[in-house]
This record gives sequence, structure tokens and C-alpha cells, in this order.
Amino acid sequence: MIDAERIGEATRSKSEAGLRREALPFIEVLAQSVANIAPTATPALAIPLVFANGGNGTWLSFLLATIGLVLVGYNIKQFAAHSTTPGSLYSYTLTGLGPTAGFITGWSLIIAYLATGFVVVLGFTIFAGDLLKSIGLEVPPVLLFALDAAVIWFFAYKDIRLSVKAMLILEAFSVLAILVLGLVVVGNKGIIDTNQLTLQGANFDGLRLSLVLAILGFVGFESACSLGVEAKNPSQNIPRAVIWSTIAVGIVFIVMAYIEVLGFQGLSTTLDKSGAPLNALAEAFQVPFLGTVISIGAALSFFACGLACVNAVSRVLFSMSRDGVIHSSMGQAHVTNETPHIAATLSAVLLFLVPAVLSLSGIALLDAYVYTGTIATFGFLLAYILISVAAPIYLKRQNSLKINHIVVAVLAIILMLIPVYGSLLPVPDYPLSLLPYLYLGYMLVGVAWMFYDRRRRKQR
Repeated sequence: MIDAERIGEATRSKSEAGLRREALPFIEVLAQSVANIAPTATPALAIPLVFANGGNGTWLSFLLATIGLVLVGYNIKQFAAHSTTPGSLYSYTLTGLGPTAGFITGWSLIIAYLATGFVVVLGFTIFAGDLLKSIGLEVPPVLLFALDAAVIWFFAYKDIRLSVKAMLILEAFSVLAILVLGLVVVGNKGIIDTNQLTLQGANFDGLRLSLVLAILGFVGFESACSLGVEAKNPSQNIPRAVIWSTIAVGIVFIVMAYIEVLGFQGLSTTLDKSGAPLNALAEAFQVPFLGTVISIGAALSFFACGLACVNAVSRVLFSMSRDGVIHSSMGQAHVTNETPHIAATLSAVLLFLVPAVLSLSGIALLDAYVYTGTIATFGFLLAYILISVAAPIYLKRQNSLKINHIVVAVLAIILMLIPVYGSLLPVPDYPLSLLPYLYLGYMLVGVAWMFYDRRRRKQR
């Protein structure tokens, strides 16, 4: 019989050593989760992709995603309130369900954070490239990949306090610019749109498909959990950051989805055909300077999200290494900087290599954005489902399980299963149809390694 509490304590004691302790106040812990969500990225690039299936129900897709992830956040809270570990959902699931489920969650989180990193490096390159073109400079995407990954590595390697302060400033600037544009659109168009409020033309199948990309807009909201050692008062600040980042960003997404659909009514280009919807709205409503400001903000937001991804995945790798389930080098902390510098360096290198390979293979940047984003969503959805299964089991072991905990867990699992179903059936067009199998192959490799490693340890 596995003593999950003993395993959890061992995980915490091994994984805490070497990182900077209690250095981050609540606002900086919140910045980690907000930056990993990248609240500028979705209005700037992803809402048209959600609208392609959701139509006038786009705002509802984001509302359902917000509700679902707040419920997941409530399940995460049950662990975060009693844990100080950088292992994030990996350590929580290990404590609740044991080492096999813990490893599967950690392995899934690794690809989830890295694939989100690929997404935002591609997003940074799209916006930075367009900005440079506007002043007559044509820069190859590979150079922009390298620049973005190198600066991300510097911040992640150097100091967690420097990282989160940079993310906080960049995201505040970006979101403010977007909300100003939203006010301009509402000032010109009014606020009532009966087509959206009555969900005209929307249907369940469209909402089911759009929910996949809507949830992608939120993934990483839990990444504040990776700061369990480095946060001040972590048992209070981390649960608050997880819940409030989801609610606050969810409101921004719902409002901007409604405004973008409203703003594109009557324009020559439809929202789903627009590669830069906020720039198009800025031009249409005669505030082109806001389009430039938002493009700068979007590029910075993508950078901040990439930094948040490296911060999070390096700490998951750090914890898994300290538990002995992956290579020991990932568990080393820099003596001076007190960061998981080897894990951060490997992560930053991958953030350059994978987008570079995809781009040099002839795949368009926006297509690569969708492909890697879908893989990331699979990774997070599995982790969110497992943590929602683990929470009531953990609470029952603590003799504190109540009916509301069970209800929340069940609702969270159902809402997370909807996008899983929506991404598999009906079978999407090639090459999207290959993505579930790529993710499954990755997971099978991890599970095979887990069983091989356990057998090797027994033999020793």
C-alpha cells in the first residue's frame, strides 16, 4: 500500500533545496500565472480561431472555459493550501494518487509547458516580424526565434524576482492598451448586440470545437504553483493567484471576444479571416496608433508567457529530477542565482529549436501556432483531469471531504472532457488529425520509461 502522505513529504523535502525561499509577494506570484496565460495573446491572435467555430457564441465559449478552469483551480487549491513544492500539479497528483499518476501528470505538464512555449515564441515572431516590416526591416523568423529564446533564457537563468517583475510590467502595459481599444469600439458601436446575446447561429457542435481553443487561452493559469518554495506565504498566496488570475483574465477574454465580434460587423473582412484583429479594429475605428501599441504589447506579452513557461517547466523538471524519475542534472540549482539553471537552459534551447525546425520545414507560422497549441492543450487537459480526480481522494484521506468538493471535481472533469471529445470527434482534417497520436506517442514513451526505471531500481 502506497503511503501518499509520506511520498508527498519526501517530495517536498527533496525539491525545496537550492531555490530562493519566500522571495515573492502575492502580486509577483500572481504575475507568474497571468503571464503564463498571456492575456494579450488571445485577443490579439486567437479569438478569430475560436470565432471560426463558435460564431456568435464565442463569448460563451470563453465563459464556459473560465468556469471550467475556476473549478479546476478550486481542486488545485486543496493541495496548494498545504504544500510548498516547486513541482506544481506533478507533486499534488503524486500526493493524491501516488507515484504513477504523479509521473504521468508531470510528464504531461512538461510537454504542455514546452508546447505553450513554442506557441508564444511563434506568436512573438509573428508580431515582432510585422512591426519590423512596418519600418522596412525584413528579419528571418529563425533570428527572431533565437532572440526571443535567448532573452527568455537570461531572465529564467538569472533570478526569479527579475523574471516576475518583468512579466508583471509587460502584461499590465499590454492589457491596458487592449482595453482602451475595446472602449473605442463600444463607444462607436454601442454595447448591445442581439445576435451575440441570443447566440444566433451558434450550436453545440460549434461551441464544443471552439472550447478547445478557448481553453488553450487559459492554460498555464496554475503555474504559480511552481513557486511553492519561492513565494511568500505560499499556502495563501498561491491559491489566490491561481483562482484570481483565471477570473480576471477570463473577464478580459469574455469582454474582448464580445467586442471583437461586435466590432467586425459591417467590416469588409470577417473576424475569422483576420490575422491581426485588433490592428484591423484600430484602423477601422480611426485609432491606428493603438494598433501599433497593441502589436508591441502583444509581442511583449508573448515574450512574458515564454518566460513564464520556462520558469514553470524548469521547476517541474527540477522536482521530478529530485525525486529520481528523470536525469539528475535537471535537479541542480545555481549556487548564486538559486534557479534551476540546467533545466531552464534546456527548456530555452527547445523553445528555439522546435519553432525553427517547423519554420524551416515550410510550415506557416500561424499553422505551427495552432499545431503546437493543440498539443499543449492535450497536455494540460490530462493534468487538469487528474488533479480533479486527486482532490476529493486527498480530502477524504484528510477526513475533510464534503459534498461540494465532489460536485466541483465532477463538474471540472466533465468540462475538461468536452474539449477532449471536441478535438477527437469528428476527426479533424490532416494534419490536425495526427496531433492526438503524436501526444499519445509522447505519453507512451514516458510511461515506458517510468516502468523501465522502476524495474531497474528493483534490480539494484
